[in-house]
Amino acid sequence: MAGRYAPRPAAAVPAQASGPRAAARTRTWTPPWPLDVALVLSPLRRGPGDPTFRTSPDGAVWRASRTPAGPGTLRVAVRGGRVEAEAWGPGAEWLLDGLPALLGADDDPAQFTPRHRLLAATLRRRPGLRLGRSGLVLESLIPSILEQKVTTDEAYGSWRVLVRRFGEPAPGPNDRLYVMPEPRTWALIPSWEWHRANVDSKRSATILRAVRVARRLEEAAAMAPEQAQRRLELIPGIGPWTSAEVVQRSNGAPDAVTVGDYHLPSIVGHALADNRDADDAEMLELLAPYAGQRHRAARLILLSGHTPPRRAPRMTPRDITTL
Repeated sequence: MAGRYAPRPAAAVPAQASGPRAAARTRTWTPPWPLDVALVLSPLRRGPGDPTFRTSPDGAVWRASRTPAGPGTLRVAVRGGRVEAEAWGPGAEWLLDGLPALLGADDDPAQFTPRHRLLAATLRRRPGLRLGRSGLVLESLIPSILEQKVTTDEAYGSWRVLVRRFGEPAPGPNDRLYVMPEPRTWALIPSWEWHRANVDSKRSATILRAVRVARRLEEAAAMAPEQAQRRLELIPGIGPWTSAEVVQRSNGAPDAVTVGDYHLPSIVGHALADNRDADDAEMLELLAPYAGQRHRAARLILLSGHTPPRRAPRMTPRDITTL
């Protein structure tokens, strides 16, 4: 069924504490497949405290984004197989227009053929999995840069600090949401604030190089994934690991397998060949039968929960804020 969106009276939802709220826009859309909204959107969340992403007790997912039209907040819920979405702010219409793609309408799971019983079993248990396409590059690129060579907890903490300090309250009724800073604001963050956010000079310098060409990088969301990765990797400090992590989210790329990851080769090796010592080359060999769908295969492996028992200490978190 085709979606539609229309204004909702502002009085229907309480105003934000920061001031009067503009009217929400709404859209309903019925996907012709089983849809698990939380599962599809979960890769966009950067930790349980991500200020741009919330899940409410009723199962609705809230996202705050900086769109080409400006800041926007999107609330998505599924009722009886129908997606009900609300959006606020200058970016509301852009977010609603992109709702089907965000939830995986451009994805084609039929292209994937499981060749291992673990993948087949996980696929049966997760019929609502789709690879969504956000259409936004910077909102995935900056947190991916923050995740380079550090623990995820460190990176999530840095993202929270920077977004809350330099972002802005998101439009709409959810006063816990923030929109990430605009490119110019990222470019003007002083060195001591990066330090206070536990971000070293190498990662902050990469982010600064990226935001200076933000418009050109955002164009990558409309490119083929391989071409998008090449454009991203023109920026010093952005390599195959980072570019893959971005296009998986911004472009919904089913084949953008993450190489150079600290854990993924071991997880894939353990799941497909009982080899927890696999390296990138061995991981790519194991995923070769899924060419064109290697990211989907890796995602299913991660969702299976079939990971090797831990036998070595995790990466040691670093805290440069006290230096």
